Amino acid sequence: MNRNKAQKNMNYKLNIKENKKTRKGIYESIASFFPLLANEKKPLIITMVAVAVTTLTNLVAPIVIAHMIDVFIVEKNFQGLLLFAGILLVIYLLGSATNYIQIMSMGGVGRRVLFNLRNNLFVKLQSLPLTFFNQNKSGDLISRINNDTDKLNQFFSQALMQFIGNFFLILGSGIFLIVLNVRLGLAALIPALLIFIITQGLSSWIKRTNAKTLESTGNLSAEIQESLSNFKIIAAFNRIDYFQKKFNKINEENYEASLQSGVASNVLTPLYGSAANIAQVIVLAYGIILIGSGGITIGLLISFLMYVNNFYMPLRQIASIWSSFQLSLASLERISEVTTLESNLKVFPQTEKISNDSLITFKDVSFTYPEGKTVLHNINFELKKGKTYALVGPTGGGKTTTASLMARLFDPTVGTIFLAGHDIRSYNEQERSNNIGFILQEPFILTGTVRDNIVFGNQQYQNISSEDIEKKLNESGLSELLSRFENRLETKIGHQETVSLGQRQIIAFIRALLRNPKILILDEATANIDTVTEEILEKILDKLPKDTTKVIIAHRLNTIENADEIFFVNEGQVVPANSFENTLHLLKSMNLKS
Repeated sequence: MNRNKAQKNMNYKLNIKENKKTRKGIYESIASFFPLLANEKKPLIITMVAVAVTTLTNLVAPIVIAHMIDVFIVEKNFQGLLLFAGILLVIYLLGSATNYIQIMSMGGVGRRVLFNLRNNLFVKLQSLPLTFFNQNKSGDLISRINNDTDKLNQFFSQALMQFIGNFFLILGSGIFLIVLNVRLGLAALIPALLIFIITQGLSSWIKRTNAKTLESTGNLSAEIQESLSNFKIIAAFNRIDYFQKKFNKINEENYEASLQSGVASNVLTPLYGSAANIAQVIVLAYGIILIGSGGITIGLLISFLMYVNNFYMPLRQIASIWSSFQLSLASLERISEVTTLESNLKVFPQTEKISNDSLITFKDVSFTYPEGKTVLHNINFELKKGKTYALVGPTGGGKTTTASLMARLFDPTVGTIFLAGHDIRSYNEQERSNNIGFILQEPFILTGTVRDNIVFGNQQYQNISSEDIEKKLNESGLSELLSRFENRLETKIGHQETVSLGQRQIIAFIRALLRNPKILILDEATANIDTVTEEILEKILDKLPKDTTKVIIAHRLNTIENADEIFFVNEGQVVPANSFENTLHLLKSMNLKS
């Protein structure tokens, strides 16, 4: 029971919106970037050395210029002036070279971080169960993989080292200002203190507006994906106007969020520019007074102005970088909301086998969807080996949910399902996939060939030749189905529209039957297949091994007429119909059409 309670709690965490993290402080936020750079130590060391050299050249240059003014220009020593001008040129060239190294090195880091992030994010999505995709929009997930990861790439390849380089330049310039003249240095730093306080106050607002922009971009992507996926239906019902209005609303929300983000991202830049101008005026005015009293020299005042520029110019750049940093934090949080999720379909240690000979056993099983709808309530039934079972009942009664629980696409909210006497949760994904075949009403196909699709996920056939696969299909009676494809196994398949729904269903049949599953679930699997193909498939199903258990969900009564047992699924209950005639009576009593 404890397992089931834990399971119920985990179902709800698969909704991204309910997986929001507590707002992070600035230092915790910066630390959250470090794991992304764990494999980039060598390029980071090279970059940090380049940043240090570039910063050092920027800090040394004003001192050299002050010395040139106070010693060589005042004393009219042109030979010394030319010598130090050459030294200054070397300093600037060295700074330019190390800056180029820094840009190239971090560009590579950014691209690798982008590659790894997208790969890890996609792998994580593949590990999450069906519940997750029922609760989250695919368009928003696409936006997280494409848009959010690209924001991080831009930060790592461009903004990060600028941020670090500017930070050290600001720190070094501040130290030089204080060391050269304490009073003049403190006066120059007063505007910096004011804008620091303002920045701290605005940071959380900037981050919130950027996060809102990313969320609205995800919603926009989700709306576009939904509209394009359902365009045939939209056109058929002539409701283009409805989707236009819906898109315009979401597009307007995205526009408003982007506008606010633009304002937030640029609000600090003029403040930092004004602070730099005020600091230069303070230094110039106070410096002239100090020159008059003999406190400093003209060369020192000029170097002071250069250090003020070195201090405040990077601050203006950081104002721009800071918004990129906040945007990157918002992107990282959106990515982390997915990567920190854990599948609620955990594999538990195998327990003692229950004492019955059933292939599938439902024991006190109830199931409630995360949004709160209870579909099944305290159901108990058994499926024996080699038997054919049918699930009938009204639409929405719980037939597909029951079948999905058998295949462990979901876990029950309460109760236990046993496969071959063991808790179904004790089987790993590969074992479960090998034992259970599931053919849906609307099967999926992959871009590639018919061969690629029928061996998908089947390790036994991944590395054998097409000729050997053809032999196996012939032995299984499946070879005749390949005649529906122009080039048989090598028939190219692109977008889903390049093959008919019936052909896709044939591929799904072959894919499932090649596994020789112990239990085969057919969820309206023949609904979209012509009569001739359906007869062929029925003959193939009849030739399955005698110990194969078949579970059929169908509305057409001729499909279930020969079932060994029929279960009626409705209003949260799964009860035996006892006979085909009683099934007809139940259906008629509910005014259901066969």
